[in-house]
Amino acid sequence: MPKRSWFRLISLSILSILLLGGCSFDTIQSALDPQAPIPRAQHDLLIWVSWLSLIVIVAVGVVLFGSLVRYRAKANDKTIPSQTHGNTVLEISLIALATVITILVVVPGVRTIFKTEGRIQTEDITADDIVVNVTGYQWWWAFDYPDLGITTANELHIPKGKRVILNLKSADVLHSFWVPKLSGKRDLIPNQANQLWFVTDENTPEGIYYGQCAELCLGAHAYMRFRVIVDSETNFAAWTDKFTSIAPLQASTEPSIQLVQADPLVEQGKALFKQKGCGACHAIKGYSGGAPDKPNLTNFGLRNSLAAGVLDMPADNIDVRKANLARWLHNPQEVKPTNRMPTLWANGDPKADEEIAAIAAYLLSLGVENEAQANVGGNYGN
Repeated sequence: MPKRSWFRLISLSILSILLLGGCSFDTIQSALDPQAPIPRAQHDLLIWVSWLSLIVIVAVGVVLFGSLVRYRAKANDKTIPSQTHGNTVLEISLIALATVITILVVVPGVRTIFKTEGRIQTEDITADDIVVNVTGYQWWWAFDYPDLGITTANELHIPKGKRVILNLKSADVLHSFWVPKLSGKRDLIPNQANQLWFVTDENTPEGIYYGQCAELCLGAHAYMRFRVIVDSETNFAAWTDKFTSIAPLQASTEPSIQLVQADPLVEQGKALFKQKGCGACHAIKGYSGGAPDKPNLTNFGLRNSLAAGVLDMPADNIDVRKANLARWLHNPQEVKPTNRMPTLWANGDPKADEEIAAIAAYLLSLGVENEAQANVGGNYGN
């Protein structure tokens, strides 16, 4: 082999090692860090197939390297090496080896598919199962719990240890639901119902798991994120109570009765929410009807994220929550390019900062204090 070819081979090997050295197995959306039974089964299958592939690659590499060395061209040597074509024993052995390797891949692969990919039929759904209707929009997620009467967006709360059944549909284009540490991946297809289910167990830590739309859906696809919050049964029950305790939207125009002194900034934001037209798009149970294809903001103050997971809203840092929400309200396109949230204040509007602060205060109060959430409404999405 010419010296130049050896140099290229060595350089490519070093570059590959350096690139692989940049991989991390414990990032927030790593499929190599499974935390639930289904991704663990998929991970085990991946590792098994990877080891088999590595063995094949090494074996082929050894044969190839040995052939390059043994049969390399020598000066003034015009002889042709002996040929193995037609060697019955060798060819049968290679066919048998390939068959064994195929069986070693196919059998555990099919077994894992049957174990993790089956559809849960209606008659097999139990009272302990958590059923959620998931709708993908450009570019956010609607989560509707039909058995609990809860509709929210971009954050899926589930109790630890329960089976979660997701009925998937798209409102516009192809999307794909994927939270790699908890479940497999499944497409949301227009005009077609699909399903994904997963379970958590005692080895699944409680907390926040990060998901992503895994199918190019144009525009703000890269920003179409969501979060799955694995709660204890007690915390999940408390979260659901926050929704079920809110009175539905009433036709009456009578003001709600405040049991405690209201925060003037929150009250100002509550009025501005309708005056600026927010209530025409966004439902808040008991207060505004909203629209079915826009995010539901009921109990928004309990959220851990904003703009479909683009901005964090840490529960223990109210200053960051206010700052990120104000940033979003001031210029949604700067935060999430091509999203469909309008900018409600013109450049240079002297009232913008004051009104944004008031609306932010109102939204962050929802669900945090029952009195602040009083008479909030609608039956629609996020």
